[in-house]
Amino acid sequence: MGRPATKPTKLKDGYYIEVRNKKQKSGIKIHRPTEELLILAIREYEKTKEVVVLGKLVNGKMKEIDIPELV
Repeated sequence: MGRPATKPTKLKDGYYIEVRNKKQKSGIKIHRPTEELLILAIREYEKTKEVVVLGKLVNGKMKEIDIPELV
């Protein structure tokens, strides 16, 4: 056992979703480098989990994205 990290982790540039069990408050962030792979991941996880699209991370800043194919 070591000490917990004190520095926040740096996230890679790309698209992020949060996947969690239904009716739960916390989940796991999942990274995908392209929008096409993001859509595939959303379709895969939405069958059994609750999926929240966080957005696109560019240079450390999160931007909202609109995915018209899922609506």
